[in-house]
Amino acid sequence: MHIPDGFLDPKIWVGASAVSAGALAAAVSNTRKVLEDRQVPALGVMAAFIFAAQMINFPVAGGTSGHLLGGALAAILLGPWSAGLILTTVLVIQMLFFYDGGLTALGANVLNMAVIAPWVAYGTYRLLGGLFRGNAGRTVATFLAAWLSVMAAALACSLEIAFSGTVPLAVVLPAMLGWHALIGIGEGLITVVVVSFVSRLWGLEQPGQKSYAGGEQL
Repeated sequence: MHIPDGFLDPKIWVGASAVSAGALAAAVSNTRKVLEDRQVPALGVMAAFIFAAQMINFPVAGGTSGHLLGGALAAILLGPWSAGLILTTVLVIQMLFFYDGGLTALGANVLNMAVIAPWVAYGTYRLLGGLFRGNAGRTVATFLAAWLSVMAAALACSLEIAFSGTVPLAVVLPAMLGWHALIGIGEGLITVVVVSFVSRLWGLEQPGQKSYAGGEQL
């Protein structure tokens, strides 16, 4: 899903960069309020896990690629603000050292994977977590939050590329959404397993409890 340089019109990547910068500034402000020294390792471990997961790429039409995101996993366990910072760190490292995604497209990649994906997961999990109770409901909420976060990021990526005139919407949209509908299933299953394990380890059972990162768990 990383967009390379040259794929986005300047108006698109400048606008996306502005939105991403505002979201990151808010994330830093909100995370600072709850982050403690003992909680920093949790963010580091999560970043390392997501970094490894994102290194497995699948080629998609138009020169872009698809991969697991980890946005829902980070948002559910650590909150959407912390998730945004984690994903942004991962994306910057991948761009600088592995040439995965372009410099001019960094703002768009951050918007898609570090802003849209975690917040879609956040909203979905909160909504479904309030409707369904028990372990089964939690599993459904987690899976759908992860799947929809992947689809939302893929949709945003498709629109950015299409509106830039790089690839027609009729080509990039079905390719991206088709691949990521399948990738989202894998992401959902992985997220369910990890969230279930970590929640038991940390003693978190229901949405709304305090997470290890100090914020409100989703």
